[in-house]
Amino acid sequence: MTDLVVEDTARAVRSGEELDVQKLAAFLDKELGTGATGALAVEQFPGGHSNLTYLVRHGDHEYVLRRPPFGSKVKSAHDMGREVTVLSKLAPVYDRAPKVIAYEPTGDVLGAPFYLMERRRGVILRKDAPSDAATIERICSLLVDALVDLHAVDYAAAGLADFGKPIGYVERQVKGWVERYANSQTDDITAMASVGAWLAANMPVDGPPALIHNDFKFDNVIFDPALEKITGVLDWEMATIGDPLMDFGTALSYWAQADDGGVFQSGLFGITTKPGMPPRTQIAARYFERSGRRTEHLVFYYAFGLYKTAVILQQIYYRFAKGLTTDQRFAPFIMIVRAMADQAQRAIDRGTI
Repeated sequence: MTDLVVEDTARAVRSGEELDVQKLAAFLDKELGTGATGALAVEQFPGGHSNLTYLVRHGDHEYVLRRPPFGSKVKSAHDMGREVTVLSKLAPVYDRAPKVIAYEPTGDVLGAPFYLMERRRGVILRKDAPSDAATIERICSLLVDALVDLHAVDYAAAGLADFGKPIGYVERQVKGWVERYANSQTDDITAMASVGAWLAANMPVDGPPALIHNDFKFDNVIFDPALEKITGVLDWEMATIGDPLMDFGTALSYWAQADDGGVFQSGLFGITTKPGMPPRTQIAARYFERSGRRTEHLVFYYAFGLYKTAVILQQIYYRFAKGLTTDQRFAPFIMIVRAMADQAQRAIDRGTI
């Protein structure tokens, strides 16, 4: 099948992102009554560019801890309470959602709110992809189908009817991301202005609402070692109730393909440019076949996804440019913002994804 399957592992905590292990140990003992003995060990998962994710070992117990980034300007994008709410309600009806173990909302323990969830072991396909056609087809189908299944969840029955405001969702999203870009802008990028204006002038009406993830991609899902099943979906910080095609457009924006050129061929865009990976049109066909949805506005959803993702990267780059983080992974993000804006403009101009 493939010799690239390696379980996702944690590493030493990055400088400046350390946790107070004594306070955390006291919290675990008080809230969970673990009774664990020995020193508490904390490592950090290397993936992700927004909320920080740690592996916490205390005796025989293992947890995954999520907290906002240090020095973040964008409070609403790092709402731990929203992640806790959606995971707590979703886990019983969507088995790929990890279970929440504990939540500390005040920030008194670690200087910011955080929560602990169960550790789902498995493989995250960040850089290496399988080479055989059958496995490639399977992992791509599994990814799309996991998103389709999420969009099919009866969110009201799950207790999430009040989790979002689906009426006017498309308009709020376009206006909101244009505003967020203005608030975090560091460079003049012509395509960001032109794409933002086009999105505002070409908004489709809202489709039937669903529970949406808003960050659905390969490096946010966990596969079993055989790459035959998705065992976990991660990073729920932007989940809400809204138009599922906006969610799918964001997923498509992550799907760089071999003919995109330039920065899209870098490792920053994951495995979708690897040999044998299908194009975006094939991914879209799978989604529409399995979901039963239809649209004449796929270019809008794709361009919006690119624009939104560019703004997210801009917000992260803003933290780096202002010295609020020293993480050198963020240094090239401004080039990616430019590239994604140009990609959106090309999609608009040619009328295809």
